[in-house]
Amino acid sequence: MNILEVEGLRKEYPEFTLDNVSFSLEPGYIMGFIGRNGAGKTTTMKAMLNLIGKDGGRVMIDGLDYSKNEIECKKKIGFIMGEFDYYKQSKLKTIACVVKRMYEDWDEEAYKGYMKHFGLSEEKKVKELSAGMRVKFGLALALSHNAKLLILDEPTSGLDPVSRDDLLDVLRGVIEDGTRSILYSTHIISDLEKCADYITYIHDGRILLSTDVVSFKEKYLLVSGDMDDLARYSDIIIGHKDHAFGFTGLILAENKDRIGSMKTAPADLESIMIYTEQEASLNA
Repeated sequence: MNILEVEGLRKEYPEFTLDNVSFSLEPGYIMGFIGRNGAGKTTTMKAMLNLIGKDGGRVMIDGLDYSKNEIECKKKIGFIMGEFDYYKQSKLKTIACVVKRMYEDWDEEAYKGYMKHFGLSEEKKVKELSAGMRVKFGLALALSHNAKLLILDEPTSGLDPVSRDDLLDVLRGVIEDGTRSILYSTHIISDLEKCADYITYIHDGRILLSTDVVSFKEKYLLVSGDMDDLARYSDIIIGHKDHAFGFTGLILAENKDRIGSMKTAPADLESIMIYTEQEASLNA
């Protein structure tokens, strides 16, 4: 059974529509949720959790319909949206004391372990923490009530590279037993290269592709050639960047036999997103 199922999620605004968003996630995996600013990532997450009203669709958490079982579903979720930036005058132990009362499955030993691992003192006030330490405190709370699903919206934006790498180790450890999963939205695509098993790519409110990372990257190829090649194969090139020796661009792997003598290379997640968004902007 999937830990998360999003089916036909829809939210209409005057100038933006979240349109029939659907994807699912099995237990034991990390799904990267990518798309440029304004594509609909945060709107999707808020609509999933009833933080904003949705205009259609269904969300299932561990087999339960979220709309019909919201309280029970919330117990199964840990949600972090950006850095923890609330109750700035309160000590961390005061906040933890309030949070733990909300969850029957609160694990005090796990909480103490995460606080120690992250180098956090309960005697500190929120206002005394750096942006990165606030993120870590939010994660310590989210990870300590045995949540089945962690939903993380830009959790590493305030962290330095070493702290981000440390956090990725924590997230990989969270899913090791195969019972929990993570939906991880971030603009730091290199982090997803290190930890994600699946990628869901949203553009302008619609899901372009949702599949495992290997299949996602194998769907595309990077190509390079001279300007004559660019003109000759413009119909299959998905975005490109000019340089002193010609250009580098993106194609669908299924078109590999059509590119003549152009050089190819495996595509990475960041390149796929950059060139796809460039193509979409040109065609807008």
